[in-house]
Amino acid sequence: MAKKIGELLLQEGLIDLEQLNKALEEQQHTGERIGTVLIKLGFITEEVLVEFIARQFNLPQVNIAKLTVSRDTIGLIPPDIAQRYQAVPFGLIGNTLNVAMADPGNLFVIDDMRFLTRRNIQVHVASEFSIKSTLSRFYASDEDFEDVLGMLKDEVDVDLVDTTEEMDLSFLEDAAEQAPVVKLVNLILMDAIRKQASDIHIEPYEKVMRVRLRIDGVLYEIMRPPLALKNAVISRLKIMSRLDIAERRMPQDGRIKLKAKGREMDFRVSVLPTLFGEKVVLRLLDKSGLQLDMTRLGFEELQYRQFREAIYLPFGMVLVTGPTGSGKTTTLYSALSELNKTSHNISTCEDPVEYNLTGINQVQIHDAIGLNFAAALRSFLRQDPDIIMVGEIRDFETAEIAVKAALTGHLVLSTLHTNDAPSTINRLLNMGVESFLVSSAVNLVLAQRLVRRVCTECRQEEDVSLETLLDLGVLDDELGTFICYKGKGCPVCNDTGYRGRVALYEVMPMHEQIRELVLMGASAAEIKKESIRLGMITLRRSGINKLKAGITSVEEVIRSSARD
Repeated sequence: MAKKIGELLLQEGLIDLEQLNKALEEQQHTGERIGTVLIKLGFITEEVLVEFIARQFNLPQVNIAKLTVSRDTIGLIPPDIAQRYQAVPFGLIGNTLNVAMADPGNLFVIDDMRFLTRRNIQVHVASEFSIKSTLSRFYASDEDFEDVLGMLKDEVDVDLVDTTEEMDLSFLEDAAEQAPVVKLVNLILMDAIRKQASDIHIEPYEKVMRVRLRIDGVLYEIMRPPLALKNAVISRLKIMSRLDIAERRMPQDGRIKLKAKGREMDFRVSVLPTLFGEKVVLRLLDKSGLQLDMTRLGFEELQYRQFREAIYLPFGMVLVTGPTGSGKTTTLYSALSELNKTSHNISTCEDPVEYNLTGINQVQIHDAIGLNFAAALRSFLRQDPDIIMVGEIRDFETAEIAVKAALTGHLVLSTLHTNDAPSTINRLLNMGVESFLVSSAVNLVLAQRLVRRVCTECRQEEDVSLETLLDLGVLDDELGTFICYKGKGCPVCNDTGYRGRVALYEVMPMHEQIRELVLMGASAAEIKKESIRLGMITLRRSGINKLKAGITSVEEVIRSSARD
């Protein structure tokens, strides 16, 4: 079947013979479907493949990731069958069950599902990634934490992994490699991937050890392993990230790369000595989950148009601002992805480089050897650049070089840490950049925050008083149009009521009136007042619009943005 699809794609002219042969060679090593291999090698897009397969089999196609699939519907097919055949039931009409599949050519699978469900099966074609992603939301790992912890108590040599700090190196290595410890660490990593967490925190205290996951910006405790295992667990993570397990007094940074459910996952590992042992934080970097489509980030129509116009200007500076973890990197990567064409030379300096983007020259900052943002930026200017991205403007030297680059025919994208868009101008002035340079160089400033999306699976109306809405900033004439929602919690959203996040944006183009205010030395408050008069949508207003659209909740808007 795989070879047949490859040959059909070749006949249609969607790939060439060299690409097919390379994909078939790669398939021998990975065992994946030929379509999946072609996508990974960049020879064809997921959308084109799905459309092609649907046309070949004369079947409808579906984007399963955009549908709300109920647990009752997905339960019509046993988990082992759904996982084995990569099939997602997503709708029941009468006696016909709609099922999404990446490989609709396997007639035996369809017969099996018809026999198991006692229903007619209508197959829809979907991408393999969207099917795997949907299945991972509903089906946990076969091993649950209680089973593994029970195994740990029965099998691990507690004397070998006790909490004393004076432990022989070989003992630590032996403890880290014991099967139950390996299973526990693997289970923590897989659970974080399944729950789409952004960070894992493994924290030792005086009498307990806890593991927490950051999901949609909020930390949740998931387990408390026996304290006696702290050194074994941390040593196992150090071995996986190629760190020195004998060094427990100094911070260390490393990386873990693993393959999970057909996806390559990177974990950025940070080890920090604390009072009662080493704390480990792992940042999950999932390139497949990176949203590079600017239209889906959360921009309102006017904001999207203004931001897109600014990044397509031949020179000048576009600044993205917000606190750590507010999605600045995603916004910048989406802009770079839009601009990434063979006619442009794009270079970035980042600390750290979070995702690899093909066609873009990315430089990792190393302060210890003198490769800081300013040094990288100077080198870029000798590399015939068109577009430059600076991970962060931290000091006058970097700011000065970036501004001069923007004024000499280059487009410069960068980030700062300020509370809103207008105060970014004052931050540059406070760094020592002259007001006439700021006024001339900056094309647009964008501030952003992330708010959690209300889970569509368990969303229900929430009673919110008129006083609360007015205090939030809702206008009098809008009050009657508001229906607020909040999730009550369900298995799909891990009982949080939220699933996923969306950005709130405050986009401030540098209109002539704003440039004049900068030259006059106006305050951030004056710049903000004039920008609002010129049509700027503030962070709070962006939050109210998302609330009105039923995307987020009142508490999220209050948490993420200050009152205007």
